[in-house]
Formats: sequence, C-alpha cells, structure tokens
Amino acid sequence: ITPCLPSDSAEAQCAYILFVIAVFWLTEALPLSVTALLPGLLFPMFGIMASKDVASSYFKDFHLLLIGVICLATSIEKWNLHKRIALRMVMMVGVDPVWLTLGFMSSTAFLSMWLSNTSTAAMVMPIVEAVVQQIISAEAEVEATRMTHFTGSANPTLEIDESVNEHEANERKEKTNQNSGTGNKYGTKKNHMMYKLMCLCIAYSSTIGGLTTITGTSTNLIFTEHFNTRYPDCQCLNFGSWFIFSFPAAIMILFLSWIWLQWLFLGFNFKMFKCDKTKTYQQKACAEVIKNEYQKLGPMRYQEIVTLFLFIVMALLWFTRDPGFVSGWSALASGYADYIMDSTVALLVGLLFFVIPAKTSTKTTPTGEIVAFDYSPLITWKEFQSFMPWDIAILVGGGFALADGCEESGLSTWIGNKLSPLGSLPVMLIILITSLMVTTLTEVASNPATITLLLPILSSLAEAIQVNPLLILIPATLCTSFAFLLPVANPPNAIVFSYGHLKVLDMVKAGLGVNIIGVAVVMLAMSTWIVPLFDLNTYPSWAPAITNKTTP
Repeated sequence: ITPCLPSDSAEAQCAYILFVIAVFWLTEALPLSVTALLPGLLFPMFGIMASKDVASSYFKDFHLLLIGVICLATSIEKWNLHKRIALRMVMMVGVDPVWLTLGFMSSTAFLSMWLSNTSTAAMVMPIVEAVVQQIISAEAEVEATRMTHFTGSANPTLEIDESVNEHEANERKEKTNQNSGTGNKYGTKKNHMMYKLMCLCIAYSSTIGGLTTITGTSTNLIFTEHFNTRYPDCQCLNFGSWFIFSFPAAIMILFLSWIWLQWLFLGFNFKMFKCDKTKTYQQKACAEVIKNEYQKLGPMRYQEIVTLFLFIVMALLWFTRDPGFVSGWSALASGYADYIMDSTVALLVGLLFFVIPAKTSTKTTPTGEIVAFDYSPLITWKEFQSFMPWDIAILVGGGFALADGCEESGLSTWIGNKLSPLGSLPVMLIILITSLMVTTLTEVASNPATITLLLPILSSLAEAIQVNPLLILIPATLCTSFAFLLPVANPPNAIVFSYGHLKVLDMVKAGLGVNIIGVAVVMLAMSTWIVPLFDLNTYPSWAPAITNKTTP
C-alpha cells in the first residue's frame, strides 16, 4: 500500500487510510475482520496514533456486553429452549396459513431479539420446512380424495368433512392443468407461493426482531458503543430507552411486512383475518406436525428452567437499571451509579452460566454413601467459544480504532466543516437522504462494515449542521439492518435462499417493499414518538459546539 497524498497533513493521511479500509470492506478483498486490523498497522506507521493507543481502542465496553449475551445465547441453544419457545408461540397463534405465517414471524422476531439473527433463521427454517411439506401433502391427499369422491369411486377409508360440487371440481381440474408445469415438488403454484412466503417471512422477521434491543444485532451494539464513546456526557441511551423507541417501530414494520408478503404471494382480502374455529384437513395435519415437534422436546427440563430464569433476570435488570422516568436500581450504588452499565448486568448473569450446575456426577463410596464428586455447568468454555463471534468482535474493534483515528487526526472536524452547507436543507430531508443512502449501501456491503464506516461521518454531519446527533444516527443505524433485497445482503437471507424455493427476483420484489416500509416507519418514528423521548428538537449540551473554520 503506497500513499499518494496531496498533503502531509494528518487529516489527509487519515482520509487515505479511511479510503483504503472502505474499499477493502466494500469489496471484501480481505476478510472483514482482517481489514479491521489495518488501523492497528497503518495509524502508527503514519504517525496518527501510537500503537498502544490504537490497541486500547480495540476492546471496549461493547465486548463485555457481547460476551455476556453470547453466554445466554449458548445456553438457550444448547438446551433447545429457543425451539420450545418458537413452537409454543406458533401453537398459540393457530395453523391457518395466514395466522401461521404471523405466528412464525412473531416467534422468529422474538428469538432474534436475544439471539443472533443468523442462528434464529437457521433454527426456525427446518421447522417451517416440515410444516409446509405437511400442508402440501395433506392438501394433495384431500384433493385426490375429493376427486375420487366426485367421480363416484369414494375411498371408504377416508372421511371428507366438506362437500364438493361440480363447479368446484371443474375449477380444481383447471388449476391442476394450469399448474402442471410447476413440478411434482410443489404440486401447484399456490404451494410454491406458500414456500416462498414462509421463507421470506423467516428471513425478514429475524432481521426485524433484531432492531428492538441493543443486543439484538451487531449494528445496534456498534452504534451504542460509538455514541457512548463520542458523547460520554450523554446518559440517555441504554437498554430500556432503546427498547421504548425501537419496539413500536419493529412491531409496525413486522405487521406491515406480513400484510405485504401475504398480498404479494397469496393475495389479500379482509376475509383472511377471520378466525374460523372449524379446521380443514390440511390445518389439522399442520397442527399435528407442530404438536409432534413440541412433544419430541418432552417436559421442560431443569436446565431449560434455569436458563429461562436467568434470561428473565437479565432482561429485568437491563430494563430497570436506569429506566429514565424513575430512578433505577443502579441509583442504589451512591457515588458510582454511572460506573454500572448494561455490560455489568450481562457479565453478572453470563458468569452464572459457568457456575450453576447442569448436572451433578455422583459415586458410591465403599461404605455405601452416595457423594457428589463432579458437576457440569450449564455451558462450558469450549461451547462458549464455538458461539462467540470473534470476527464481529475484531471488526467492531477496528471501527472504534478508525473512529479514534479520525478524531485524533482532526479528520472528523474537517469533514464537519465541509458538510456544514447541508444545514440549509430541511432536517427531515437530510434524514431521508441519509436513510436511503444507508439502505442502498447495506445491500452490497456487510451491515457492521457499513455502520462502522458511516458513524464518524454522520456524527460530524450532525455536529456541523447543529442538530441533535441522535436525529441522524438513530435512523441510519436502524436502516443499516434493512438488507432485504439480495441473498448475499445478510446471513438470514442466504440461509433461506439455500433451501432452493426462491429466485433472486422473488427476494428483490419482496425486499423492495419491505425496504420502503422500513424507511417509512423510521421516518414516522423520527417525527413523532422518538422526539420527546430524547428531546431531538434542541441541540444538546453534551454534543460539542462546532465552529466553522476557513480552511486553505
């Protein structure tokens, strides 16, 4: 890498390093985490930061929070608690195709609030595949029996609840002829559409659910750590405040996406919202599959109960640490309440998974006494290591180092001065342009790389035009997750695409609608309920006052 700089200024050198890293991240010429190590090499070589200072940027409070969350996720997946939750939620919603889709979307979104989006999609998809296969086989059996009944050679071993008239039979014959080109795998075009619908519901809901919590996706964690590092005097952003503003937005996006996907693949009419208590043969067969899958798990085991208890404790401690509208439990630590962060809670609960026994080994002494001599914890270090996303940890650390380098070199201030003319545009227009830009970029670049690259620039933009930084950073962070268009845009998309039911064009058409829904809901949120929550209409005292300077 040979620099060709027009100037020897620190700003120009840092801009060159930023450009090189951006190209490597966008093209993935090197693995993302390997590229993230370049600041540790280049900043000392260019005299921007000392090596020890760069190294300290790679490990922040974020990493402790991530470790605690991964401990929880490891135990949930090890003891199959996630599967039990998903199946139970689907059983509660029902087996009608419309409501079944909503049930899978809701359970997937809930799981992705606490687990990684990738592992959630990978866990739910086999269940969805089994359920849809059972629906199709049951439908084929019913269709064959109805046709046999209509032609006068009824099978006495099968009972059909519905009567079929001649018009319906002819209609089915026509549909069979029309869809004969679909192939034996799906039988009819409607069945193929059902597969596509369910696959995309899982991919999109696993991403949408991650929006609701700070720990739900890596982009939220990256933003939170960047914001707390750049604006240490602001104590307004924590697990509870994030959930308050993001949960309504995620619910709206999830519900509107459900309606959009239903209309796109199966058609839409208001009759589909009717809750009919009488079940068809297909619905009974589908319910039987889900029930059998749930029964395979057996009764809830001790390990699942303990994991669920610790999960609830962690969530409650996060929400009540510093709710904002009342004093939280952290206020009990008088004098150093600000020292206790969400990562403190995550570590406290995370360490318990290594302490609490999952099972105890016993042996009988020569005297006949049974004594415990060994025990296995809920999770082991080896299991934790297999779940810990070290590549994300390094990638995020590289982003922090890059942000610190931009601050030390003065590049952030220089960018802010250059962007100050944008202050003449309406703020909502700036937010819309930023959201659309981020949504487009994240389709071709990884979400963590996109947000890591843009956060320092957008922070400088907000300071330059003297608006609350949260007004620009929050929508940019949320829109970074809207990678719905392509199979390669994020791992959940790739997972569902690998099942072979979708074409790229299917995902593009569906994802474009979900992208529009997502940006529209974010714009609505930024102009309504989020404004009073963070007092977005005023430039805060915790943000630096930027004075425009004339540069030669």
